[in-house]
Amino acid sequence: MTTLVICVDRSGAIGRKTSVPMPVAGWEAVRSLVTDVGLADPEDASVNCILEALRVARELRDEREESAVAVVSAAGDSRVGADRSVAAQIDALVERYEPSSAIVVVDSADDERVMPIVESRLPVDGVDRVVVRQARDLESTYYLLKQFLGDEELRSTVLVPLGIALLLLPALLLRFSAAVALAGVAGLLGAALLYKGLAIDEYVADVPERVREALYAGQVSVVTYVVAAGLSLVGGFFGVLAAAEVSGQPELVEAMRFVYAAVPWLAGAALTAALGRLLDEVIRDEGIRSHVLNLPFVAVAVGLVVRGFAGYFLEQEQVLDHFTFAGVTVGPGQRLAAFIVAGIVVSIVGVKVASDVGADALEDVIERDGADGRRGEGR
Repeated sequence: MTTLVICVDRSGAIGRKTSVPMPVAGWEAVRSLVTDVGLADPEDASVNCILEALRVARELRDEREESAVAVVSAAGDSRVGADRSVAAQIDALVERYEPSSAIVVVDSADDERVMPIVESRLPVDGVDRVVVRQARDLESTYYLLKQFLGDEELRSTVLVPLGIALLLLPALLLRFSAAVALAGVAGLLGAALLYKGLAIDEYVADVPERVREALYAGQVSVVTYVVAAGLSLVGGFFGVLAAAEVSGQPELVEAMRFVYAAVPWLAGAALTAALGRLLDEVIRDEGIRSHVLNLPFVAVAVGLVVRGFAGYFLEQEQVLDHFTFAGVTVGPGQRLAAFIVAGIVVSIVGVKVASDVGADALEDVIERDGADGRRGEGR
């Protein structure tokens, strides 16, 4: 039974700096690789990551356990392409060594994101993250500033938003008060930090790749998403027109008027997008997943409830006339209750249809979640 010790480099720095075909496997090959990486960039943390993988493999060997050491380095122009290259390299290692388990060695949180790829192919006994201890002499301000300016990712993440904020601050001070200018700059810096902290930049970077794959695969959802975007614009347009009709009223009333007019169109957009995903599932003929089947019902239910609450507030402010049915006037509270009940009924129908028709039974989902939780505790 062989334990495979894998050093993972999701950034692809090892492959770029050494131009060595990946993966690199075997004790001597990995020792030669760490020398090449160290000569190319002695300050790269990947050197310590590879050395840690060699150390772990040696400890396993000293304990009379059969082991193999390997290095995988991503290649590709996008995050999706990089992860696929890592998956292909791990498949090659599994085919070559047929290991019973693996120990993954990483040097950053970004490298740990490939753990699901490894776990889908072989059991993982442990994750070893390398943290490099810096010498005290390296704590000088000049060295840290030099290291900071030499890191392209840190420069683009910190210096670019800070530079834009400093350029905007004088212009805002000339046009607005100091409070407004500082608030605008603080909002800009907060948006930049959230953009990076929530990994929105990675999602945006992967959008072209996903769109290209969807177009090549002939997915119906591509067209329905475009239609949904158009319906959302129409809903926003009618919402603005409706809010303009009650201009001069309190801002809350204008907001409720906007919501009341826009919600049917926005719900229609969500319903169209959900139906597109549902059609893709039907065309693939691999069974319709329960959560995909439930999406159209959720869109309709949420639209009913939101429109009911918006209409209730507008009726209380006498912006909307009371609803009359068969000569009987329905009060605001009764109308709101009717919308809420309708939303709940639609939601329950969606859950029932999804559980009866969907490919994932509720028991299977619970068992899968429980298995994932136990695997996470084991790590």
